[in-house]
Amino acid sequence: MITIKIEGMHCAACASSVEKALNEKNGVIKAQVNILTNSAHIDYDYKKVNLNDLYNIIEDLGFKAVPIQYEKQELLIEGMNCASCASAIEKALLDINGIESAKINLVSNKLYVEFDNALVNSDTIEKTITDLGYKVIKNNKEITFNIQGMHCASCVSNVEKLVQSIDGVEEVSANLATNKLHLKYNSSQLKIRDVKEILAKEGYELSEISKKVVDINQEEAIKLKKNLAISLLSTVPLLIVTMGHMFFNIPLPNIIEPMTNPLNFAIFQLLLTLITMYAGCNFYRVGFKTLFKLKPNMDSLVALSTSVAFIYSFVLTFLIYKGQTNYAMELYYESSATIITLILLGKYLEARSKQKTSESIKKLMNLAPKKALIVKDNQEIEVDIDDVEIDDIVIVKPGSKIPVDGIIIEGSSAVDESMLSGESMPVTKEIGDEVIGASINKNGYFKYRVIRVGNQTTLAQIIKLVEDAQATKAPIAKMADIISSYFVPIVILLALISGLGWYFIGHESLNYVITIMTSVLIIACPCALGLATPTAIMVGTSKGASEGILIKSGEALETTHKVTTIIFDKTGTITHGKPVLSDLIIENEKYSKNDVLKIVASAEKNSEHPLASAIITRANEEKITLQQATMFENIVGHGIKANVDNKAVLIGNKKLMDKFEIDINLGIKNFDELTSQAKTVMLIAIDGEYVGLIGVSDPIKESSVEAIKQLKALNLEIMMITGDNDKSAKAIAQKVGIEHVISQVLPEDKINKVKELQNQNKIVAMVGDGINDAPALVQANVGIAIGSGSDVAIESGDVVLIKDSLLDVVKAIKLSKFTINNIKQNLFWAFCYNTLGIPVAMGILHIFGGPLLNPMIGAAAMSFSSISVLLNALRLKNVKL
Repeated sequence: MITIKIEGMHCAACASSVEKALNEKNGVIKAQVNILTNSAHIDYDYKKVNLNDLYNIIEDLGFKAVPIQYEKQELLIEGMNCASCASAIEKALLDINGIESAKINLVSNKLYVEFDNALVNSDTIEKTITDLGYKVIKNNKEITFNIQGMHCASCVSNVEKLVQSIDGVEEVSANLATNKLHLKYNSSQLKIRDVKEILAKEGYELSEISKKVVDINQEEAIKLKKNLAISLLSTVPLLIVTMGHMFFNIPLPNIIEPMTNPLNFAIFQLLLTLITMYAGCNFYRVGFKTLFKLKPNMDSLVALSTSVAFIYSFVLTFLIYKGQTNYAMELYYESSATIITLILLGKYLEARSKQKTSESIKKLMNLAPKKALIVKDNQEIEVDIDDVEIDDIVIVKPGSKIPVDGIIIEGSSAVDESMLSGESMPVTKEIGDEVIGASINKNGYFKYRVIRVGNQTTLAQIIKLVEDAQATKAPIAKMADIISSYFVPIVILLALISGLGWYFIGHESLNYVITIMTSVLIIACPCALGLATPTAIMVGTSKGASEGILIKSGEALETTHKVTTIIFDKTGTITHGKPVLSDLIIENEKYSKNDVLKIVASAEKNSEHPLASAIITRANEEKITLQQATMFENIVGHGIKANVDNKAVLIGNKKLMDKFEIDINLGIKNFDELTSQAKTVMLIAIDGEYVGLIGVSDPIKESSVEAIKQLKALNLEIMMITGDNDKSAKAIAQKVGIEHVISQVLPEDKINKVKELQNQNKIVAMVGDGINDAPALVQANVGIAIGSGSDVAIESGDVVLIKDSLLDVVKAIKLSKFTINNIKQNLFWAFCYNTLGIPVAMGILHIFGGPLLNPMIGAAAMSFSSISVLLNALRLKNVKL
C-alpha cells in the first residue's frame, strides 16, 4: 500500500478518471482517490507493477504525482493480552486519516506505525491507544548516578531543572541525602554524555551506578506475578469458605457460617472478591473501553463474564440484607474470583514464555560491550557505548570486544567474527580493514575510527531484521487475526442466545442462565488463537538468526517452504567470486616456476585487472620479493606488456601473442584443456619466446556440491544463471550437479527468466550476491541474498545468509517447513479448544443428560490452551536443521 499526493485535481471527475486508470493497471489490487485530501491510496503487487508505472499513469492524465514521505515510529505497548487486543489497536489507528500502516508484534509488545506527519502526529497515535485502555511506554532506559557538588535544596532544584530541559528526558529526581540522581530517558533521543557535560558546566560531577533497559515482557511478568499473588491470597480463602464445608467438611467460624449469619457469609465473599477484581482490574479497564468503542477483545469477554456473575451475586447479597436468606447458597462470587485468578495464572505463564521466545534478541543485544575506550584530547577515557560517536577513535586491547563498527587506523590483530559469520577461524585485520561491533579482538592491539554507531551498526541491523521479521504477519497469521476480530462479538452473541434460550425456552433459573453465559464467555477467549502464529514466527526467526539465517518477514518465512524452483547465480554464490591462480604451467626449460611467477607478478603489479590480484596474491603466499617493472603498457582487450629485470614480458590472450608473432603451438593443448575447465587462461612470453601459461579460476565453494545434492533430495528444480559464457557456465554447473544452465544473460534477462518461471505457476527462489542480482531477487517469490555480497543485494533479498554457505539455503527451507507445521499445530489446538468448548459451555451435553460446564473449569481450559500453544512454539528452538 502506498499513498501518493496528486496535484492538479479540481473536481470529482478528475479523481474518478485517475482512480479508473489506476485500477485498470495490471498489478494494482485496489486504488482509491480522495478529492478532499488530493491523494491516492493504492494497494498493489510490487512484483507486477512498480512505482514509476503508477506515477506515469497519473502524470499521463495531466496531473502531478508526489509520493508522501511517511514517518516511521516504534512504540512499546503495555496491557495487550491477545490477538484481538492487537487487532483493536491496529484497526483504531488505521481508521485515522494519515496513518498508512500499523503492525503489532504481540510477543514483543511492539507497535510499528507509518504515518503522514502533515495529517497526524505522535500525540494522536498515543491518545488513540490510551483511549482503548492500553499504555504506551515511551522511555526505555533508566539510569542512576552518584552526583557530587549538591549542597542544598536549591542545588537539587537546579540539577532537576537542568536535566529536565534536555530533549529525551522523561523523568528526573535528585536526592540530596544520598547524593543520587535517577533518570528515565528515551535512548533514541538522548546521550548520557550530554547530561554529564551540561551538569559538569554547572559544577556537578556524575559517575554511573547502574543502567536498566526496560524489558516489557519482564515487567509484565513481574506485574502479573504481583497481581496473581494478591488474587491467590484472596481467592484461596474464598474457595475454602464457599466450598470447604461442602466438599471437605471444613467447619466455618460462627461469624460467617451461612446458616447462622448468612449476611456476613455473603459480605465476606464480596470483600474477598473485590480484592481479586482489584488484582485483575486491567481486564475491566481494557475490556470495557474496547467494548464501548465496538472493538471488543479477550479482556471484554473476561470483564463481561465476571461482571455478570459479580452483579448477580451482589443483587442477591442485597436481597439477603432485606431478609431473603435463602439466597446465601446461590452466590457466584467464587466463580468471578476463580476465573480472574486462573486467567491471571495463564497470563503470567504466557509472559514467562514470551520472555523465552525473545531470548535470541536479548542475546544479540548483549553481544555488544557496555563500555568503550576512546581517545579524547590525547587521553584514554572510558565511556558508555551509547556515548560513542562517528569519527571517535576507539582503542581495542587483546581479549576485548569491539564496541561499534569502524576502520582500523593503527595496529593489527586477529578478530573472532563468529558472532556474525558463524566461522570459528579468526580473521586477520590490518590498517584499512573494517571491524564489526561485538566481534572479539584475539591477540593484537589496535585503534580504529568509528564509522557506524547506534542503530546503524551491523549488529543493530541484524537485530532490526529479526525484529522486523517478527513484526510482519505471514498470510496464515492474517487469517487468524481476521477470525479473532469476528470471533469475540460472535461469542458475546452466542452467550446471550444461549442464556436467553435456556431462560425462556428451557425455563431454567436465573442462576442457571448466569452459569451458561459465564462459561461461554470464558472458554471462548481467543488467547491461544492470537498467540498461535506470532510465537511460532518469533521462535522460528530467532532460530534462523542463531543459525546465521536472517528472515526479513513472516511472509518470506511462510513462502520459503512452498518453493518449487531455485535459481542460483554463479559468481559469488556457487563460486567464491574471487579469482585465484589455479595453474602455472612452464613449457620452456630455461625458466623455473618461481622465476616465471616472480617475473609475471612483478609485471602485473602495475595492473588494475582483477586477474592480476590473483597472481600477486600467489606470489605473496610464496613469499617472493617482487621487482620494479618498467615500460608498462596495458593493451586493452589483449593483455599487458612490460620490462622486468631487463626482460621483455608479454602476458595475455592469443590475440596478444599473434600481435607480437609469438609461436604458441607448444601450449595449445594445455590452453584448450584449462579453458574447458571454465578457467581464464593467460599466455606468457619472455624476450619473444613462449614460456608457459597461467590458469585463473573462481573456485567453487565447498558447500555448493552438497547443498545442490540436498536440495535435489527435496524434489526441487535447480537452475544456474550467469552472465558468463556458455562453456564456462556449463563446466561449473557440471561440477556441482546442476543440469539446467542459463548463460550470457544481463540483469534484465535474469528478472525475465524469473517471471517466465512464475508464469508457469512455479514458486521461485533466487539466490544471489551481486548488484546485478537485485532485480531478480525482488521479482522472485523468495529472494535469498548471500551475506558477503553487495548491500543492494542484501537489501533486496527476503532471506539473508550470513555464513556465505549454500547449505543454509537447505536450512532456510527446512526451517520454514518446521515453522509452518508448528503454526498449523498451534491453530489446530486453538480452534479445537474453542470449537469443542463453546457447545459444551452452551449446555449441549446437558440437553442429553450430560454435565454442565463449570465456569471455573472453562477458565482453566482457556488458560491451558494458551500455555500449550506457547510450549509447542518453543519446541522450534530445539529442531535440527
